[in-house]
Amino acid sequence: MPESAQTALAQRAALVRQRRLATSLLLVMALIYVGTRQVPEAPYWLQLVRAASEAALVGGLADWFAITALFRHPFGIPIPHTAIIPRNQARIGSALGRFVERHFLEPELLAQKLRSLDLASHLAAWLAEPARARRLATRIVAALPWAVHAADDRALREFARRALQDQLAHVNLAPILGGLLEVLKAGGRHQELFDRALVAGADLLANNEERIYALVNDKSRWWVPPSIDRSIARRVIAGLHELLEELADREHEARRGFDAATHDFIERLKHSPELHARVEGLKRDLLDSAPIQDYFTAVWDELRARVEQDASGEGSRLAEALAHALAALGATLLKDDAVRARVNRRIESLTVEFAVPWRTEIGRFIAEVVESWDTATMTDRLELVVGRDLQFIRINGTLVGALVGVLLFVASGWLFP
Repeated sequence: MPESAQTALAQRAALVRQRRLATSLLLVMALIYVGTRQVPEAPYWLQLVRAASEAALVGGLADWFAITALFRHPFGIPIPHTAIIPRNQARIGSALGRFVERHFLEPELLAQKLRSLDLASHLAAWLAEPARARRLATRIVAALPWAVHAADDRALREFARRALQDQLAHVNLAPILGGLLEVLKAGGRHQELFDRALVAGADLLANNEERIYALVNDKSRWWVPPSIDRSIARRVIAGLHELLEELADREHEARRGFDAATHDFIERLKHSPELHARVEGLKRDLLDSAPIQDYFTAVWDELRARVEQDASGEGSRLAEALAHALAALGATLLKDDAVRARVNRRIESLTVEFAVPWRTEIGRFIAEVVESWDTATMTDRLELVVGRDLQFIRINGTLVGALVGVLLFVASGWLFP
């Protein structure tokens, strides 16, 4: 049996017990009152008991009527101002919605509550436990095949492709490339690239000497001896090797020119409208080209196959890697107060930004939900929640009535002997 059903049964049993107790106490008072009325000349103590039972009966009946009038018409009689909750269901829903809107979704109150919860610490502690991280990773990986199959739908894939293209189309790529090259230049990576090009050039010459000899021989006049052609080719190759060795010196004039040209190209990428337009045109051509589309499709198909194969097998490497990553994230968060503070601020910001603009709609939604409930069901559920405490009011009213009856009887005897 679901926990909610068990709770409802326990509440109903407690309500029935308290209702029987209150009703039994009221019946006892009624029997005492009727019994004492049968004695024509009752002694003082019996008159005191009669007065107590009479007042208790009045108090108990009044409280019974008041409590019953909250939920239904007493004895089914449509007495005015009874069945208060069923008749005012819509007003109760509206009041509840406004109460939640004004007192629970107020920005500062909501932010203060989120700050007191320190959700980042709870999340970090939860993730840092390897068993929990593994369970979460297993569930995420288990859901991947469904997500992959859903994304494999042609219309959905086409939508994702268009969305990706639209996002890339609105990205100004030239300044980004300029920033990336600037970072590489700051670390001297562009000069390392130049060095690698020199090494590649030297290897290219060394591996193609015979080809160069043949080309020189083919281009030479027929009357020039082959030995002279070979000598010329050898000198050309040697000169090229010497030039490559000279260019290996980073203080060489050509290297300084390369550095200046790189700086100029970076500045143009960042600030030149003409170069921006050329890069944008190249980007659009690439995005629209069939080879690029085929490449994205092939990458997706390969990724999908790998994910499905890994997720469907025992001891998923993806799940294990994800579990380690989640546990490491939790451990790192636990150690870093600054990061946790930033995460908490982000959670707070997102929650407030989401909830506050919609708080009126949330309040209206609560009101609509309460109004849509079946009246009998709503009344029954509400009575299950508070009915047990209301039956205590009946018991207290009966007992307090008895006490008041005793006090009034004694006081009247003193005041009017």
